[in-house]
Amino acid sequence: MSNVFMGMPTLPVFGDGNLHIEEPFPAAAHRELGNTQMRANLRHATHTIRDKRLKVVAELPDWEELRDAGSATKNQVMANLPALLEEFETNFTARGGVIHWARDAQEANQIVADLIREQDTTEVVKVKSMATQEIGLNEYLEEQGISAFETDLAELIVQLGHDKPSHILVPAIHKNRTEVRDIFLAEMPNVDPNLTDEPRLLAMAAREHLRRKFLSAKVAISGANFALADSGTLAVVESEGNGRMCLTLPETLITVMGIEKLLPSKDDLEVFMQLLPRSSTGERMNPYTSLWTGVTEGDGPQNVHLVMLDNGRTAALADKYGRTALNCIRCSACMNVCPVYERTGGHAYGSTYPGPIGAILTPLLTGIKSEENSSLPYASSLCGACYDACPVKINIPEILVHLRGEDVDSKRGEKKLPSQMDLMMKGAQWAFSSGKHLGLLEKGLPLGKLAAGRDKKIKRLPGIAAGWTQSRDIPAPPAQSFRDWWKKDHEPVAPVNEQEKLTK
Repeated sequence: MSNVFMGMPTLPVFGDGNLHIEEPFPAAAHRELGNTQMRANLRHATHTIRDKRLKVVAELPDWEELRDAGSATKNQVMANLPALLEEFETNFTARGGVIHWARDAQEANQIVADLIREQDTTEVVKVKSMATQEIGLNEYLEEQGISAFETDLAELIVQLGHDKPSHILVPAIHKNRTEVRDIFLAEMPNVDPNLTDEPRLLAMAAREHLRRKFLSAKVAISGANFALADSGTLAVVESEGNGRMCLTLPETLITVMGIEKLLPSKDDLEVFMQLLPRSSTGERMNPYTSLWTGVTEGDGPQNVHLVMLDNGRTAALADKYGRTALNCIRCSACMNVCPVYERTGGHAYGSTYPGPIGAILTPLLTGIKSEENSSLPYASSLCGACYDACPVKINIPEILVHLRGEDVDSKRGEKKLPSQMDLMMKGAQWAFSSGKHLGLLEKGLPLGKLAAGRDKKIKRLPGIAAGWTQSRDIPAPPAQSFRDWWKKDHEPVAPVNEQEKLTK
């Protein structure tokens, strides 16, 4: 067994890169709510995808059993991750691949840049990859004088539009086809000036643009959906065929993958190849599934590298409540059913990972104290729709509550004066600790009626409570409390003694 450094020092090392949000979620969400076009685009896209998902999921009588199997497999991986990583490394290198271990985004970016320079090129083509977005690889390569061309259609739209992805699966979900046409006309070289917004013509324009890149590129960069420990095999699933081109045509292939992507064996693919396509695109199977094991002489890339990325994953693994967030297979099902995501969009989350999974994964990778990331666990109504949709049964609401507790605990020693929330909680503690205390407060109900005015609605509250009345009114309190009403309308019944019962 080889000695492998897996980015796991004595103390937890949190992640960096495009994980640290600069603006609190409530402020970003409030701004994005004003983008009516984005909200319309999102509603149409998310409802379409989730309706398709519901239809194909309903076809499988054992869907819940598949979810259980997927959850159990990923839990097994997390429980045995060090051993599985060593097994995978042994099998991958035995078949001609080279593994590089990266503790954080900086190390990963440096490794990739050095590998590209070895091939004496300044251009690379890329398969859609959340890991490379997480570490900010494109931006880093640009600083090094290397151009990275996205080949996934949605990623290409985002790149040409100088935008950021807003969805794990469909990065340009916030754009409609007219906006895509305008981006192509403005940014794509040699495009037909008469291009319309017909989807077929947009796809043809992108295909013509990318074909030249595929045929000339010496180096390709990919992510990976799965890595099989028992054989050293990597897998990428996609819908357009661009991944297949990147994985087979260039001489050098560099894959960047989080260490949590492992599966114990090829047999586990039987479960995940049913879970992933149905949960992501609402399809029974992916149009393209590519698997490669090391180097095959005379066939495909002859220089095969894999960058195994930690970047906060071992810190997340150390959290006994939050570690199941690492089970995520990046299907985006949770985002497509989330009422918060549907209204605010992905940009409001400020991280590579938006939506419900991002609200837990991002602060787990960076630590709850990182910049404004402590606001993310509150980006939820805790309705539970994400948990019901997740193909590997990640209990996102439970982890959100856990992280909210972590946030509160982390700030206990920072405050010299109690906050409004602290005072409110202390007041509630006093009120509900005794029936007499609650009765005293209820005597103030008439004051609430005065505050409501003639229309019997309280429209504005002060301080922290103002957040409640920003979007709703509070009806005037009743003239008397339930306890008072019960006391007046229900005379106490005198107890009947046993002698009277026997006499009757």
